[in-house]
Amino acid sequence: MTAASIAEEPQAAASRLDSAHGALLGLALGDALGMPTQSMSPTEIAEDYGSIERLVDAGPRQRIAHGMRAGSITDDTEQALLLAQLLIDGDGHVDERAFASALINWERAMEAKGSLDLLGPSTKQAVQRILDGVPASESGRFGSTNGAAMRVAPIGIAVVPDDLDAFVDAVVEASAVTHNTSLGIASASAIGAAVSAGIQGGSIQDAVDTALAAARVGERRGHWVAGGSIAARGAWARDLLRATPVSEHATVLRDVIGTSVASQESVVATLALVAVSTDPWQTLCIAAELGGDTDTIAAMAGAVLGAVHGTELWPADAIECVNSVNSLDLVPIARQLLELRVR
Repeated sequence: MTAASIAEEPQAAASRLDSAHGALLGLALGDALGMPTQSMSPTEIAEDYGSIERLVDAGPRQRIAHGMRAGSITDDTEQALLLAQLLIDGDGHVDERAFASALINWERAMEAKGSLDLLGPSTKQAVQRILDGVPASESGRFGSTNGAAMRVAPIGIAVVPDDLDAFVDAVVEASAVTHNTSLGIASASAIGAAVSAGIQGGSIQDAVDTALAAARVGERRGHWVAGGSIAARGAWARDLLRATPVSEHATVLRDVIGTSVASQESVVATLALVAVSTDPWQTLCIAAELGGDTDTIAAMAGAVLGAVHGTELWPADAIECVNSVNSLDLVPIARQLLELRVR
């Protein structure tokens, strides 16, 4: 090993940590930007908030996050951090029974606080099946929405994308308890692999290309369910948005690609948004204005863009707000996930 390579090692490690921290920050920032607009229509969003350019309080017509302060995160970030801790505690593996129990406890805690920010449809059904005595290995056989993809960023930080079959194995372990379907696993594989490519030093194009390749592997896993291929739709949406004038991006995302909780819409919309991003913060603001599952789209996009760009392009005041409001300390989590990556 040369003196130059020895000198580069700490620099490379610092860069990876910044990317991992950037991914977790991007996840939380996107989640918080979309918190006040989630499940609202574009018209309601425009009337209540105007243009989303910063973190804002939940408005009068926000039902799920009613009364939440600007900068508050939702289930997207909370479940991702829950998964991160399980990965760390399990030395890189996720115990399905422990994950099921953690999800049940999380929702009960939310209900006790009077929160309406509860489990998504696929995760809720899986948790109910667990409560009914169905084994955790079978509980996620109907989960095809974006719940596994929204929380998968820690897998992207902890696992390298060099062997996509092995990478998808890790995604399956973290997803099967709630989303053990071809669509659920393909969508989580796509977002997780995009994050991992960013941590590896890849560009936006590298991240999206890796996402599509991982989705092709992931769609062969789990229980098959009907629906458009995440890989095929992702490539189509990326090319469509690239060929569309910037002024029409939001319209195409809403009306042609879709922004619902369906993986074939929200995850595909996220990949398209990331592929054309030139300003990460502005990308998240656009996502927050789309209508539909805004917090999840912005959270997934933020995780990928943060992995690619690191922390530098996230606004300092927004970082301070999100960290303060939610009592977040993400650097130690990022560091522990990276320790799993280099083993």
